Amino acid sequence: MASHGNEAARAAFESKVPPFYYRPTFSDCQLLQEQWVRAKYERQEFLHPEKQEPYSAGYREGILWKRGRDNGQFLSRKFVLTEREGALKYFNKNDAKEPKAIMKIEHLNATFQPAKIGHPHGLQVTYLKDNSTRNIFIYHEDGKEIVDWFNALRAARFHYLQVAFPGASDADLVPKLSRNYLKEGYMEKTGPKQTEGFRKRWFTMDDRRLMYFKDPLDAFARGEVFIGSKESGYTVLEGLPPSTQGHHWPHGITIVTPDRKFLFTCETESDQSEWIAAFQKVVDRPMLPQEYAVEAHFKHKP
Repeated sequence: MASHGNEAARAAFESKVPPFYYRPTFSDCQLLQEQWVRAKYERQEFLHPEKQEPYSAGYREGILWKRGRDNGQFLSRKFVLTEREGALKYFNKNDAKEPKAIMKIEHLNATFQPAKIGHPHGLQVTYLKDNSTRNIFIYHEDGKEIVDWFNALRAARFHYLQVAFPGASDADLVPKLSRNYLKEGYMEKTGPKQTEGFRKRWFTMDDRRLMYFKDPLDAFARGEVFIGSKESGYTVLEGLPPSTQGHHWPHGITIVTPDRKFLFTCETESDQSEWIAAFQKVVDRPMLPQEYAVEAHFKHKP
């Protein structure tokens, strides 16, 4: 850097970064930032494309620690990613013929969640199972291994989307490879009649899906709310209707949808402000054509 200057050094050491490879920002977890630096300077993966094989080959298999859905224990499981089949699979036994789960690349997302999972290399993978979001929580003791898995999943998504949207540019596709949640945290909620008491739940805002869980590490959400745009009749309001009772936390939020109102409360004013900002950001964004299909599915959900 001293002899060439920062820009020249970066141009050299980043000369062959694959478009799908995740470039971390200051807000990303320490693992992603550290492995980016190691990949760039120590391993020089972006000077020598042959070193990118672990996440560029279109196939990857290995052992990862996976959290059990019911008992919360992490157990070693064999995972196989195959772009040819468009799926990530895992097996309860190394020699098992049939996978325990098949996760289609089309609906898959991965995001690092070290604090929630309780491990610095913790990765949350979500996919759709019977049109409901299913979470699995995995990690590997080796930081390079889990980041290679993450980028292999992004590569598989990239190649799937290139086929699905043949006219799209790399710049159009890269933001769709994986996404971090807009916001997560505890709020209280009440039911559709708004007469029962408020219950504390863990909420995750994933694009236009607001999911709530009894526990942050639950495999399935207790429920999901679709949040559309203001043009489609969605509004976010500070506070609760005047007659509302049964809540313990003082800072209310009302989400008005074309069908009903959803009532939430936050413990602190800053939580309330952050949630309102996250909801407002989504409501202010016009809906994409494919999002209308998602909205219709939510309306007809049993």
